[in-house]
Amino acid sequence: MTSPSAPLHIAIIPDGNRRWAKKRSLLPWNGHEKAVENFRTLTEWCRNDPRIGILTVWCFSTENWKRENEEVQRLMQLLEDYLRRERKKFVEEKTRFLHSGRRDRIPPSLAKLIEEVIEETKDQTEFTLHLAVDYGGKDEILRAMAKTEGSKATEESLRAHLDQPDLPDIDLIIRTSGEQRTSNFFLWQSAYAEWEFVDKFFPDFSSQDLAKAVDDFSARARRFGS
Repeated sequence: MTSPSAPLHIAIIPDGNRRWAKKRSLLPWNGHEKAVENFRTLTEWCRNDPRIGILTVWCFSTENWKRENEEVQRLMQLLEDYLRRERKKFVEEKTRFLHSGRRDRIPPSLAKLIEEVIEETKDQTEFTLHLAVDYGGKDEILRAMAKTEGSKATEESLRAHLDQPDLPDIDLIIRTSGEQRTSNFFLWQSAYAEWEFVDKFFPDFSSQDLAKAVDDFSARARRFGS
């Protein structure tokens, strides 16, 4: 759990991109393109808010492979274009980049780029951007269990084999588009997270909306079961 004085770990499930596009008679990936633009703005806002130390964003789930092949390919290319464009800025703005999820199923060029950017930013400490790509909470736990090599798992031993074991648990999860379900999102790390469900589609979710969610969170009394 995050201590009361530690910077917050905020997570976003950016839902509603395809519905945003459909409402405007656009193609699904046009919604994803708009989402990337918005994501860049929100990341900058988080980086400049001293309350926030980590931003986690779910970019592509293990279930998203069921989508049309062209949409999947365009999503992967959008992610690759984003990282190529931002990698220099990460270092300039002292941002550490991390990834959770599988890398054996995504395009090799994207997997290689992710590895390179992680290495380039490993010594940055002011802010962490954590992207979940080909990620599912059940899949992560199953992969962690397999790494325990049949030994009797404890909370500590299992956590040590999660994708990013050194990251603190998530404090606040924001899901856009009006959907109110957890959808296999960081099941272990969200055990005590607060949730905020927002009606807006993600491309319309502004930094002002994010600021309100963080302000609302700051006013909550967290008890962690006590």
